[in-house]
Amino acid sequence: MFPGDDASVWEVIRPGRASRLPGVGMAGFRDRGVITTGQRAIPHPAVTLALEFGGGSLVVTDASGRQRRDGFVAGVGFGSGAFWVRGERFQAVQVRLSPLVASGFLGVPPGDLDDGVVNLGDVWGRSAARLADRLHHAGSWDERFALVEAALARRWRSGPGRSGPGRSGPGPTADPEVARVWRRIRDGHGRGRIDGLAAEVGWSRKRLWSRFSAQLGVLPKHAARLIRFDHAVHRLVAGEPAARVAADSGYADQSHLNRDVVAFAGSAPGAAAREPWLAVDKKAWPPTK
Repeated sequence: MFPGDDASVWEVIRPGRASRLPGVGMAGFRDRGVITTGQRAIPHPAVTLALEFGGGSLVVTDASGRQRRDGFVAGVGFGSGAFWVRGERFQAVQVRLSPLVASGFLGVPPGDLDDGVVNLGDVWGRSAARLADRLHHAGSWDERFALVEAALARRWRSGPGRSGPGRSGPGPTADPEVARVWRRIRDGHGRGRIDGLAAEVGWSRKRLWSRFSAQLGVLPKHAARLIRFDHAVHRLVAGEPAARVAADSGYADQSHLNRDVVAFAGSAPGAAAREPWLAVDKKAWPPTK
């Protein structure tokens, strides 16, 4: 999540193993002490947690100018507006949660996050500060990843209806119909028509739109647009021509791709492909096979 693929500025730490919790990914970030300007957060189709525990500072500024410090949680696509992140001499663990399981770990549906980004302490209470203290005193990054995974597992088990026969571990907290539609959109990289998905799961369009938004924090059409953008922009980062990316990703034409990239990334495709925020993804979040 934190920008800068320049190793002299940012260090990215990957866990030694994948999380045992379905729908959970983690990476560590450490500032090397070089003062940098803030970077625009590029929206991603996941719920994002940042757990800051270093001796420095991590500051998030949203579109209205409000600031949040230390740990935060952001909804799918970071809500309705962009935000900027800057930090100096900080360390943090970032967690990406599938929106299908996020409410089981957060304790609230992603749709309840105010404007998409809130202080983690407002969601987790004092346990957020206690976890940050344990992360600060941990002896290694592997220990920190294990602490975060254990904290998430405890939160899942303590949630309503999470224990008992047949509940061996975390799974979707959304309605099966909502989960099916999300997976269809995700697996298709946001391509294809959305209107027919309601009939496919036996719901009315109104019911699907309402339940999908309440449980995942985003409407189906916006989810498709975000997922399509995310797939396309990472192909741009990899050096593929914009015209080919537009054609392969289901955009009407290259101008259509340009509009979406500007809307989400705040810059034209050529500039977006050089965004440090996106460049770090290859190292922090390698594709799963």
